[in-house]
Amino acid sequence: MADGRGGPGSAGEGDRGGGEGRGAGGFLPPSVEAAWGLRERPSKGPKPGLTLDRIVDTAVRVAAAEGLDAVSMGRIAKELGVSTMSLYRYVGAKRELYILMQDVATGAPPPLPAPGADWREALERWAGAMREVYHRNLWMLRIPLSGPPATPNTVAWWEWAMVALADSGLDEGTKVSVVMLLGGFVRNEALMMADLAAVIAASGDAPEEVLSRYGQTLRRLADPERFPAVARMLDSGVMDEQDEPDHEFRFGLERILDGIAPLVEAAK
Repeated sequence: MADGRGGPGSAGEGDRGGGEGRGAGGFLPPSVEAAWGLRERPSKGPKPGLTLDRIVDTAVRVAAAEGLDAVSMGRIAKELGVSTMSLYRYVGAKRELYILMQDVATGAPPPLPAPGADWREALERWAGAMREVYHRNLWMLRIPLSGPPATPNTVAWWEWAMVALADSGLDEGTKVSVVMLLGGFVRNEALMMADLAAVIAASGDAPEEVLSRYGQTLRRLADPERFPAVARMLDSGVMDEQDEPDHEFRFGLERILDGIAPLVEAAK
């Protein structure tokens, strides 16, 4: 979901137990095949009641409460009251767990756009909905991208965006590029806003106070003779004003869609 073709993953703990495996798709690890229903999930684990769903749900809960760094095979095993090695019956490596966590936290996309829906309005909905997913699960932004969408929900979000462009007249390759561009923007904006929010929260001050303090500091450092453009910006007072929470997102999204519009017009 994150950048169109890019999906989450991590070079985490080494493969054990089931390992990577090769399945119907040629590259899916067994745990991801199970998410697709291509492989039966273990019916009897080392401890009664231990399932892949419980493992993933527990990992999501830990990440939501303490951040992605708190997720490890050992920590999840401790939360479930089982040995670490018992988890490898279900998940071959931590990077697999990350993929499954992202799929669960992402969830299904909104209902598909109606046939003939305006591509621009549809992509605005898609981008806004995807941004909400990130904001609900900021820990997902810390998962490194390592491959294409490979789980049911991430592919469903990919399908949604391609359906939104179905009547645009764009060729399939250009559609892919559009989705990658838009998805990358959404991810980057959410990451930037999350980092800024963390800095503000750590300061213990109100957002407007932090912004004002930054402007004052920059005024002392930015010599007008060396940085005349920055000095003009500071003199305008723009740094003393707090934007609406969605201003930067809306501004960036509109500019991207403005850039795509001529491609759609030329394709018709």
